[in-house]
Amino acid sequence: MECMVRVEGGEVWADDTGVVPGPGAEGPPLVLLHPGVGDSRIWDRVVSGGLDARYRVIRYDARGFGRSPKPGTSYTQTRDLRAVLDHFGVPRAVLVGSSMGGSTAIGFTLEEPARVAALGLVVPGVSGYPGLDSAELTERIGQLAKAGDMDGLVALALGMWGAAGPSPDTEAEEALRAAIPAWFTTYGHDTPPPPAFDRLGEIALPTALLLGEKDQPEVVRSNEEIASRIPGCHLVRLPSCDHFPTLRDPDAVREFIEELYERAG
Repeated sequence: MECMVRVEGGEVWADDTGVVPGPGAEGPPLVLLHPGVGDSRIWDRVVSGGLDARYRVIRYDARGFGRSPKPGTSYTQTRDLRAVLDHFGVPRAVLVGSSMGGSTAIGFTLEEPARVAALGLVVPGVSGYPGLDSAELTERIGQLAKAGDMDGLVALALGMWGAAGPSPDTEAEEALRAAIPAWFTTYGHDTPPPPAFDRLGEIALPTALLLGEKDQPEVVRSNEEIASRIPGCHLVRLPSCDHFPTLRDPDAVREFIEELYERAG
């Protein structure tokens, strides 16, 4: 069921597959949070490969991404996630977030641990981690945006995060072209989350982290440190993946999610 969900000062597009017969019928819903290099469609191949037949799956586009309107007021990603869960009557969920979505999932888990049955992190970001922000990269993105050079922005992003892709890298390019406008329409509205990196030791629920070994070295290093700080976190390495594992190896991502769901009981 597709619908628009009211969030504070706006709305987001969301989809709920509804309850289905299968191993996830009696358990909590599976909520998938997309990265900043794509919208909720980046999960399509993972979901259509069998997740939607086994579990109740909820996805939504963060403000400004995909089918969600651009924001006109300040907001936080965690409050929007809470609004989506409340809209669908979900008291507790298995959260799986990729990159930006991973950061949101971590932040929400720290805020409301009772509402999270298990936490899946796919090449995640995390607030408060030093060394990932690059002033040079930010300046270059700004220059390309000011020039209206979408091709340049896509090429820059693929060079940073798409090392494992084919040539041409059609799927990743399409995801980026759809997502890049949101980098600018959400700027100044998306309120940065409080630092979470130093609080990762507080997470006390089934957690797994998937990293792509062809991702940026800084991202790989941060992912290793995130996994080491979360008690009992199961670390999965995909040697052939970069920052787009849902596109590069959807079967492996699906297996990662199903194993996490089993750990959630």
